[in-house]
Amino acid sequence: MAVLLRAFFLFSLLIPFSSSSSIDASKKTFIVQVHKDSKPSIFPTHKHWYESSLASISSVNDGGAIIHTYETLFHGFSAKLSPLEVEKLQTLPHIASIIPEQVRHPHTTRSPEFLGLKTSDSAGLLKESDFGSDLVIGVIDTGIWPERQSFNDRDLGPVPSKWKGQCLVAKDFPASSCNRKLIGARFFCSGYEATNGKMNETTEYRSPRDSDGHGTHTASIAAGRYVFPASTLGYARGKAAGMAPKARLAAYKVCWNAGCYDSDILAAFDAAVSDGVDVVSLSVGGVVVPYYLDAIAIGAYRAVAAGVFVSASAGNGGPGGLTVTNVAPWVTTVGAGTMDRDFPADVKLGNGRVVLGTSVYGGPALIPGRLYPLIYAGTEGGDGYSSSLCLEGSLNPNLVKGKIVLCDRGINSRAAKGEVVKKAGGLGMILANGVFDGEGLVADCHVLPATAVGASGGDEIRKYIAEAAKSHSPPTATILFKGTRLGVRPAPVVASFSARGPNPESPEIVKPDVIAPGLNILAAWPDKIGPSGIPTDKRTTEFNILSGTSMACPHVSGLAALLKAAHPGWSPAAIKSALMTTAYTLDNRGETMLDESSGNTSTVLDFGAGHVHPQKAMDPGLIYDLNTYDYVDFLCNANYTTKNIQVITGKIADCSGAKRAGHTGNLNYPSLSVVFQQYGKHKMSTHFIRTVTNVGDANSIYKVTIKPPSGISVTVEPEKLAFRRVGQKLSFLVRVQAMAVRLSPGSSSMKGGSIIWTDGKHEVTSPLVVTMQQPLQ
Repeated sequence: MAVLLRAFFLFSLLIPFSSSSSIDASKKTFIVQVHKDSKPSIFPTHKHWYESSLASISSVNDGGAIIHTYETLFHGFSAKLSPLEVEKLQTLPHIASIIPEQVRHPHTTRSPEFLGLKTSDSAGLLKESDFGSDLVIGVIDTGIWPERQSFNDRDLGPVPSKWKGQCLVAKDFPASSCNRKLIGARFFCSGYEATNGKMNETTEYRSPRDSDGHGTHTASIAAGRYVFPASTLGYARGKAAGMAPKARLAAYKVCWNAGCYDSDILAAFDAAVSDGVDVVSLSVGGVVVPYYLDAIAIGAYRAVAAGVFVSASAGNGGPGGLTVTNVAPWVTTVGAGTMDRDFPADVKLGNGRVVLGTSVYGGPALIPGRLYPLIYAGTEGGDGYSSSLCLEGSLNPNLVKGKIVLCDRGINSRAAKGEVVKKAGGLGMILANGVFDGEGLVADCHVLPATAVGASGGDEIRKYIAEAAKSHSPPTATILFKGTRLGVRPAPVVASFSARGPNPESPEIVKPDVIAPGLNILAAWPDKIGPSGIPTDKRTTEFNILSGTSMACPHVSGLAALLKAAHPGWSPAAIKSALMTTAYTLDNRGETMLDESSGNTSTVLDFGAGHVHPQKAMDPGLIYDLNTYDYVDFLCNANYTTKNIQVITGKIADCSGAKRAGHTGNLNYPSLSVVFQQYGKHKMSTHFIRTVTNVGDANSIYKVTIKPPSGISVTVEPEKLAFRRVGQKLSFLVRVQAMAVRLSPGSSSMKGGSIIWTDGKHEVTSPLVVTMQQPLQ
């Protein structure tokens, strides 16, 4: 393992600057990999050697430019390089690869109960894992607000002896910020400052302290303590708790006002594994690129190879297809679903019609029983487009004052639109989805009475306004705030914003893997940041309600910690398998989950294996396990070059054995996917080989049930797996045959099914996706 971890050195090179110096726009930050053991012994440290290497190719003398030294997964440093310097570096014999840096962005209480995690249970996942007390979750995000009660250490035992991390002390982050709960806190800003210049410390903290709120929120979802009472502006009252309430937390701050930079993210991965985390939770992402150009994929691979479970958010680019991010097969990619709780705030129109909406507005309400003048900003002066979106400065106060304003969603933040309306003298706001957003609603902590309505509701309100204007009876409306509603049906529903498959980089790997609660999630929130997140919002709240796959990801991170505590010998792949094969696809009506954006039935491309079911995941019966050699075979069969694979894995790849694995779809993954290119063929077929490990009962017999995709022939051999002992592995073969379908050039057709192994006690379910593609003629 030590050889594997030290096989390559990753660095980004950074030019030093003063606060008054300008950033050289002709240079960009790169991550450079260096061949193993190439540091000459004459240099006392890697840092000195890197400085010498830089000086030998740089057009200026940049001695002392090192910002990050990577010591565990990576060894190296960071500097901005000109195209000429990159060219020179590529000629040096010890350089393995040079990767341009990407900028990433965050993917922006009832959930434990909704997931079936009850503290009163005498058995189950929380009890079996002692609430995750010896496990450490590393949260790579915007930092943390340590004073929140969600991070108190009452009744926690001593810090686990394996922990090697530290709590970085700063002027606004004293040593007392850490305790037996928050056992580590670091920050990484050098990559950010390399591109943007010295940070403005009046708006950001040069410390692990959170000036955004995102990191505090995600950390408390993963491992927040029990806090009662908890609410946001009176909404979602109850007991707040994270998934693993006794798990320890380590915060790694990498996200700043301008985003999250790869060189800083890699430094956080490096530190987290060195410190001894068991789980990394990463609610940030960017564009999908090949894995050897993806710093998150590379950092995650090295972490998984060291036994660390990595979960990442799928992204908020839904409901369109091919929007999923963080798609590497060694990462657990998490989409977002709704819970059985919502916050209704309906619009009552002057014609008596009621349009359903949602909001967590907690200020003075509109006068009950009174209707207010209503206008659509897009038809009242201005250029139409900017005023329809309620952009800054676009509204005419003479037209808006004293009225409820209908604003279209897009461009600026939802809460910012309300601030624009308020500044122009508006009394309230209705925020209407566009066609792309569909019927997906997100509740926000607005700064004035406001609610969000779906695309069809927005159309109805605009139509009413137009008709009322023609009839010379001015349009009116009010907003009816109804507080918190529980027991909502149907639930869960796939959130409209949740990013969808297919996987843009590896269509043979279904992504997202699972979904978890991500809509309107109550969790801890910093002081000094209003719940709407806009600068003029001076309200304070200990908890806030946010939505995004960012909120779904830490649910899975916390569950992974519980599973690791209950099963210390399980690999990251085994934990992922347990979560996937026990996930469910039926809502609380007993029907397949719906897609919030359209109201139609959702598919595998929306939810992956399904919605996580923690209690079942503790005892999955069978698991699909994987090791680093399996991932190498997968990359070989995906036609990655041996050099590409070295960049990802840190070792020289031997692709000779990969041919025995057959094809990329034969990675021992808990889901199965095949893409058939028709090319005029009438009949197409493929096969999958899978190996399952018995983690259930010693003598157990599993029988297969096949639910084939419509029109597809699927067979499994053998149809019965007889296990004699725990830990025994058995393999099976899945054959898939498909007949050509009529498709226009460049189009595709996706159908889903499943393969279920059951012994009468466990159901081990794998989704099966068959995609037919008609190439462009």
